[in-house]
Amino acid sequence: MTTKIISRRASSSLRWGSCLAALEKWGTILLFTMPAVVMYIFFVLIPIVQAVRYSLYEWNGLGPLEDFVGLRNFARILHDPVFRMAIWNNFRIAFLSLTIQIPLALGIACVLNAKLPARAVFRTIFFMPFVISEVIAAILFNYIFRTSGGLVNLLLERLGHPPILWLADPNWVIYTVFIALTWKYFGYHMIILLAGLQNIPKELLEAAWIDGASWWQAFRHITLPLLGPTVRLSVYLSIIGSIQVFDLVWAMTGGGPVNASTTMAITMYRAGFQRQLVGYASAVAIVIFLLAFSVSWIMQRSVMRQDLEVVR
Repeated sequence: MTTKIISRRASSSLRWGSCLAALEKWGTILLFTMPAVVMYIFFVLIPIVQAVRYSLYEWNGLGPLEDFVGLRNFARILHDPVFRMAIWNNFRIAFLSLTIQIPLALGIACVLNAKLPARAVFRTIFFMPFVISEVIAAILFNYIFRTSGGLVNLLLERLGHPPILWLADPNWVIYTVFIALTWKYFGYHMIILLAGLQNIPKELLEAAWIDGASWWQAFRHITLPLLGPTVRLSVYLSIIGSIQVFDLVWAMTGGGPVNASTTMAITMYRAGFQRQLVGYASAVAIVIFLLAFSVSWIMQRSVMRQDLEVVR
């Protein structure tokens, strides 16, 4: 009888000890994560809820919310030709980023991954535009592509070609903006892809070369498949960034001429801060959020799912 009592007390004390250890563990986790959770709630979740609330009203940002309009702001978005143009411009930027910017970053990353003299200096030079402010980059490219006295037009005049209205022609402006975006962000993708290249075992490539494979065959059948997760990550970041692009485009063109370079974020800014249509601007913000969230969810569930399973 005494032995049973002792064993019960021992098991009870073990249970209490395990419970205290679990509480201590979760208390420590809560202590360290609470600041981030609080900031996430106040700076992400609450603004999203407030934007949803504002989008249901016709409101200029001043006074109480009184004019409830339901989903009328979202219906207005569907019939807004400026917003349709903005979606088209965001789509073009995303398409050009995937077909030009990322392949360019991959090519330069492959070159800098080789044993070249002063390659660390070149890596720094190519990455440097990414740390420069978007406004500074916009001012720089405004001078480069200025119609009168711009560097590009001066070179064209020397070659006997008439100047091009890079930032004033609706047919040219979005591509001019994309050149600035590529200069600004390709170094970021280059560093990501370069990190992926450096994780590929050199022994695999050396074995392929010994077996007689050419550089292209080794790249096609070894480097590119092993680099797949990094490329997919770069594609994901590029698409999300293209959906949200604002600063550089706004500083370069303000969305003009005649909305030829406007984006969804510029449409939101104009509606909220220039026309005082805070309800409509909130609806645009919700549309941008849902579009970015949908693209993110689809890519993570389909394209990047195999990469997540490997990590797990």
